[in-house]
Amino acid sequence: MDDLFSPRGLSGRTLTRSDLSPLGGGPPQVLIECDLEEADLSGLDLTGWRFERCNLRKADCSGTKLEGSVWQGCRAPFVSFVGANLSEAAFSGGDFNNSVWRRATLTSAKFVGTKLTGADFTEARAMHVQFEEVLLVSAKLPGFSFRKETLRRVDLSGADVRKGDFRMTVFEDCSLREAMVAGSRFEGSDLRGADLGGLRLVDAGLFRGATISREQAGQLLGELGLNVR
Repeated sequence: MDDLFSPRGLSGRTLTRSDLSPLGGGPPQVLIECDLEEADLSGLDLTGWRFERCNLRKADCSGTKLEGSVWQGCRAPFVSFVGANLSEAAFSGGDFNNSVWRRATLTSAKFVGTKLTGADFTEARAMHVQFEEVLLVSAKLPGFSFRKETLRRVDLSGADVRKGDFRMTVFEDCSLREAMVAGSRFEGSDLRGADLGGLRLVDAGLFRGATISREQAGQLLGELGLNVR
């Protein structure tokens, strides 16, 4: 493994499980522009590791320990984090489209400027997760808790957020257009900064106790063919 090291960590290499397994559980490593496409990292202890501009397309991180890990500008479409521990992990930029996070632990994780279109967060343990400038178009987030969070420029168009907890959530320049919201809770939320287009009037009762604008109210009533003047 010594020939893989650079002063900052592992840089510009194609890596496999056999390369990284001996480092698991030791001091956190930094991977820079490394190729981990389809690599099997399942179950490894990579706590605190940092990934910069790495390729993890279709990598398997199922059950991997990734608490406090940092992901900067990575390309990881179709990566699997099923059952992984990503508590306090930080994601900045990057492509995680169609990634799988089922049953993952995401407590206090942070996503900024990240593409998560089509991502599957079903049954993820997610408390105090921060999203900012994130694409979650058509993502699966049933039962996800956004309670008391401020969502800034988060696109949930067409997403499955059924039975989600949006109580006291603030939306700033966000979209819920055509999202599936049945059973969700919005009490005390501020939806004035959210695009509610395509939502059905039958869903309007979910917003009882939330704040919406007159324009949004008219939009919902328009589903009945009524004109609001």
